[in-house]
Amino acid sequence: MELKLEKPIIFFDLETTGINIAKDRIVEISILKVLPNGNKESKTWLVNPEMEIPKEASDIHGITNEKVVTEPTFNELAVKVSEMIEGCDLAGFNSNRFDIPLLAEEMLRANVDFDMKNRVAVDVQVIFHKKEERTLSAGYQFYCGKSLENAHSAEADTMATYEILKAQLEKYDDVENNVNFLSEYSTFKKRADFAGFIQFDDDEDEIFTFGKYKGQKVAEILKKDKGYFSWIQNADFPLYTKKVLKEIREKVFPRKTENSLADLQNKFNQKI
Repeated sequence: MELKLEKPIIFFDLETTGINIAKDRIVEISILKVLPNGNKESKTWLVNPEMEIPKEASDIHGITNEKVVTEPTFNELAVKVSEMIEGCDLAGFNSNRFDIPLLAEEMLRANVDFDMKNRVAVDVQVIFHKKEERTLSAGYQFYCGKSLENAHSAEADTMATYEILKAQLEKYDDVENNVNFLSEYSTFKKRADFAGFIQFDDDEDEIFTFGKYKGQKVAEILKKDKGYFSWIQNADFPLYTKKVLKEIREKVFPRKTENSLADLQNKFNQKI
């Protein structure tokens, strides 16, 4: 079953130096773009992470320091990646919790803007876990009847994820072939910042999910404890979390525009 798409969707997978979203780096990225007409284009890059790749990470994905020493850094690739995913929804396997947050960090480090305002995300792993509770390799065998060769290769994992989603649509009558439905279905809790430090409550207001203000509305905390914003901005939180918090702060404390200042000046002059 082919996907019913209103706009392109990007399936992607990352191999990294580790699992710390704020500190670890990409060593391989594979992107598969699926267009509404069914056409596809793909690209895979090895990436120099500009840091040591731990042996335990290399043992999993097979990418060593020697293999990437002459490859481009993510700073050098960020614009190309941004252009390829522009205007597209995103999909992956465990992507809501890991791949999208880490990609966002790398993009922001490279001074290339990244957000999810005009796109949705489909996490194929969540659909899988809601239905079957398995790993990617087991899911590929279960849904597609195939063994996953070269597991933990970004390209192999990306293609397997795309095939699994199509097989899931074929198998489950209650899983709609609609990207917005798939995005909502594959999200356990609605997050504002990917990493889960800021989520939405039942009123669709942002709340903190950690620390002394856990469960409290972000806007209210920013008003009563202005130092908390500065603490988060200077602490070891993901860049995307900090970006989201800045956007909330700008809504709580909107900046005066030049026009509004001009209006005030005119009113002042009229009184004089």
